[in-house]
Amino acid sequence: MDIIALQQKLTEFANEREWNEFHTPKNLAMALAGEAGELLAEFQWLSAEQSCALTTQQLTAVKYEMADVLLYLLRLADKLGVDLEQAAYEKIALNAEKYTIALAKGNALKYNQLEE
Repeated sequence: MDIIALQQKLTEFANEREWNEFHTPKNLAMALAGEAGELLAEFQWLSAEQSCALTTQQLTAVKYEMADVLLYLLRLADKLGVDLEQAAYEKIALNAEKYTIALAKGNALKYNQLEE
């Protein structure tokens, strides 16, 4: 994925529509939360098994909601000057420290519930 190219495409899209005044970090974060809610709504009332075996129509809806979440996140990162790729690698490293293989393997406990 070329994050910078996507961010440039989004900037161009917003510029063409004169939306920059609306694309404040607060507004983008709120829009991101709304789109995450729409993604969740696609799974509402499905069993775990059903959520793993979506119909073509369901998968298409989920795919586009995921894209909306990604696009708002990329736009927010661009507005704040955050390098998302670097941040993601940093966060994986931090999670590796909190969730060591020895303590976290095979369970879903939060890091502060893991016992040494």
